[in-house]
Amino acid sequence: MPDPELKNIALLIDADNTTPEGIDPVLTVMAELGQVNIRRAYGNFAKDNLSRWDKITNKFGIRPQQQFDVSKGKNATDMAMTIDAIDLLYQGKVDGFGIMTSDSDFTPLVTRLRQDGIIVYGFGEAKTPQAFKSVCTRFIDIKQLIMTNAADAPNSGKGGRKDSSTVDDELDDLILAAYSEAKKDGGFARLSQVGQIAGNRSSFDVRNHGFKSLKEMFESFDNFVLEHRDDNQVYVKRLR
Repeated sequence: MPDPELKNIALLIDADNTTPEGIDPVLTVMAELGQVNIRRAYGNFAKDNLSRWDKITNKFGIRPQQQFDVSKGKNATDMAMTIDAIDLLYQGKVDGFGIMTSDSDFTPLVTRLRQDGIIVYGFGEAKTPQAFKSVCTRFIDIKQLIMTNAADAPNSGKGGRKDSSTVDDELDDLILAAYSEAKKDGGFARLSQVGQIAGNRSSFDVRNHGFKSLKEMFESFDNFVLEHRDDNQVYVKRLR
């Protein structure tokens, strides 16, 4: 049987509004969707504050898209990224996008891409406006992703991530609501369905909270029990 065709994914980077340290873990996440064949970073790389991108672009095969500042207060980078994204959309050769930025100006772009059924992962800082986070299929906090990645690295000395997890009341409410909707007789809910419901309600992603998987996150909760069944599915049940 031939291998299924890998999906073609584009990663577009707003270099003015993100950090090059996040490239490696971001590419790892994007591999979930397919092969990241298109990798472009946009910015005025003549500026001193973007000098760190020099070695990063070569190391990860990212194509720099130089955008000079046409006039003060105007952002040519945003326009170039948006035009390229729409071009890729209409060429019909891209199955998903990663957008690295903390700029809410890209909210209309992501909304347009999603209207065509395109998966869009957003990567930015925690302070990124909610408007942008909400329209992404998934929004992932780059700094939290870097921390989680570092905790998993050999010789990190941390021995796990639970000390860096950020489970707050908002997450608790989201998880409980998703569990309540997914649970069946006996109080058990299929773990994958809980994750799907939570993802449909928001840009929820466990990596924003210091975990690598939904299973790992539920294992850290003392008010849920997990059960592995013969159908190769994991089920969860609330204890209290």
